Amino acid sequence: MKKTGLLLAALLGFSAPALADPVDGIWKTKPGDDGNYGYVQIGPCGADICGVIVKAFNAQGQEIESENIGKRMIWAMKPKGDGYYSGGKIWAPDRDKTYKSNMQLSGNSLKVSGCVLGGIICRGQTWKRVN
Repeated sequence: MKKTGLLLAALLGFSAPALADPVDGIWKTKPGDDGNYGYVQIGPCGADICGVIVKAFNAQGQEIESENIGKRMIWAMKPKGDGYYSGGKIWAPDRDKTYKSNMQLSGNSLKVSGCVLGGIICRGQTWKRVN
């Protein structure tokens, strides 16, 4: 019985990568108000989906140092099925604002949108998958 349990645990452990969420990966944001853009690593954080800024670029596409690298940009996003995610938050570094957010995955495009003030002020971008 003990061997069966170990075998089952090992098989589940090996299958974990196959269970990765389709949105997992690195995504290129659109330029913000300042012309800079970034790469965001999206992946699981507990049962939710989160994203952290891993690289920053200026308007000319040159990688730059940024105090935002390593900062959480997306958090508490919940998969709802069919490529739709909701219930999370997104931080916009160019305006230093946090929005209630939703995401919609379609192939290698990720539509990210967020609103503040009860949905009165909204913004959105379509990000492209880098990896």
